Amino acid sequence: MLKRIALFLCVCFSLSAFGATKPAAPPPAVTVDAHADTPTEYLKEPFNLGAWNGKGEVDYPRMKSGGLDAEFFAAYVPAKYANKGAAAFCMKIMETIHEMVDRYPTWARFATSTSDIRAAARDGKRAILIGIEGGHAIEDSLELLRAFHRFGARYMTLTHTNTNNWADASTDDAKHDGLTPFGKEVVLEMNRLGMIVDISHVSDKTFYDVIATSKAPVFASHSSSRVLSNHKRNMTDDMLRALAKNGGVAMVNFYTVFLDENARVAADERSKKLAPQIAELKVKDPSEGDIFEAGLDKLYEQNPLPQVPFTRIADHIDHMVKVAGIDHVGIGSDFDGISGNHPVGMEDVSKLPALRAELKKRGYSDEDVRKVMGENFMRVFSEVERISREMSK
Repeated sequence: MLKRIALFLCVCFSLSAFGATKPAAPPPAVTVDAHADTPTEYLKEPFNLGAWNGKGEVDYPRMKSGGLDAEFFAAYVPAKYANKGAAAFCMKIMETIHEMVDRYPTWARFATSTSDIRAAARDGKRAILIGIEGGHAIEDSLELLRAFHRFGARYMTLTHTNTNNWADASTDDAKHDGLTPFGKEVVLEMNRLGMIVDISHVSDKTFYDVIATSKAPVFASHSSSRVLSNHKRNMTDDMLRALAKNGGVAMVNFYTVFLDENARVAADERSKKLAPQIAELKVKDPSEGDIFEAGLDKLYEQNPLPQVPFTRIADHIDHMVKVAGIDHVGIGSDFDGISGNHPVGMEDVSKLPALRAELKKRGYSDEDVRKVMGENFMRVFSEVERISREMSK
């Protein structure tokens, strides 16, 4: 008996002296916003991202104030470029995103991986990533898709408002009954490259074709619940369940029209009312350039939509968590792309702490809040990276 006690004490001393092997502590949680259109605004007129701005909704000081560690800047390619120089415009805006990072090395760092995001957060930097918005950007070329990945793109929204040559969009006429055979090749090549497949903007049939095709989890970078706002851009409960089964994540969009049914109806009525004036703007500026955009902004300012409280974002999170589960919901604000129609109390990225507080108020645990604010996305991105490695062997 005394020998056993002595042996036990020796083992304890050895562990104390040399250190017992302990499980590695999980990395600190990060907050990730999956979609902001800030590059589009910056491309029109560069502004100081290193200062707290009166214009726009995203800059580096406001990211820091809001506790936002990583932002996907959208390389948005307008539908007017489809089959008319889309790839060149995509490269132009991607280069603009690199410029937006390179000019502010004390604030930001370009990232292409989950490890890059965590390293930037650890070093007190804002991680900036690229997501291509609009699959017409690749001009039906897997070679261009690979080139965009090499230049830093880590997700691609398969369509935008327009149906392209290989995938149907949610807000355009269906031409393919979902994905074409080439569209399925695009999805699989994105899997191989490690690009996340983004199903925001696609038609319902395209969504289900993607789910059936992809070997990796997919995500909706900026889409909300269709139950709470009956917009084709939002996701049905069946789609949310299919996404959860796929292992993916749906990132809630902050656009009031996608958050609130009354705002959606008001937006539809406004579009009908302003249709003649918008048609006149197109006659003045057929390319839908600066003159068209300035005129459209003025019309919208003169005909505002109903205000919506930021708590509506939490309503969507609640519903989507109930349907898909706590591991499959995140945030994709669409800041700088929602024409000023942001919820009251969520005017810019610095207001994100209010959403965290609202979720806590509703009974979400600290771990649940961390998941919704970024860790669910990080899990999906990590799995996409792992599957890419496996497919590339």
